[in-house]
Amino acid sequence: MEQQLIDLLMYTIPALVTGAIAYLFFKEHTENENNRRNFLITKDLQKEAFPIRLQAYERMSLFLERIAPSKLLTRVNPTSSNKEDYENLLIATIEQEFEHNLSQQIYVSDQCWNIIIAAKNATIQLIRKSTMNDKTDTANKLREVILTELMDKSSPSKAALSFIKEEVGELW
Repeated sequence: MEQQLIDLLMYTIPALVTGAIAYLFFKEHTENENNRRNFLITKDLQKEAFPIRLQAYERMSLFLERIAPSKLLTRVNPTSSNKEDYENLLIATIEQEFEHNLSQQIYVSDQCWNIIIAAKNATIQLIRKSTMNDKTDTANKLREVILTELMDKSSPSKAALSFIKEEVGELW
């Protein structure tokens, strides 16, 4: 009986060891194959998404350039001498530009999107603050006050543009 047990163990142990090794190799092979497939899928997706992301950054850069007060004031002329009408026209132009580019937020990082929104809001605040200035009584005077205010400091768009440039630089 002892001999039969020893014979059984002599056949069973090598079979179990061989089975365990085969299982580990098969498991490792399937994991590697899944990782390879996932890598190839990710690589293909990035190849297709990269140009779209770059285009989104380009569009947001263009948006920031268009709402920069110096460029906005030269592009959008007052329709009357009323400063409130001009203020509303400038803000409506900014909002319209923003709504036109709203879908780009899915291609840029959350931090970048928040900085772009902050730049838009800061530009609107600058226009509103300049409208409330006592020196401002006409639309043309509003233009002067806004431009004078920007002589000492940079526009909010400039800081956001710098961030976009850094973020795009990290994509390479």
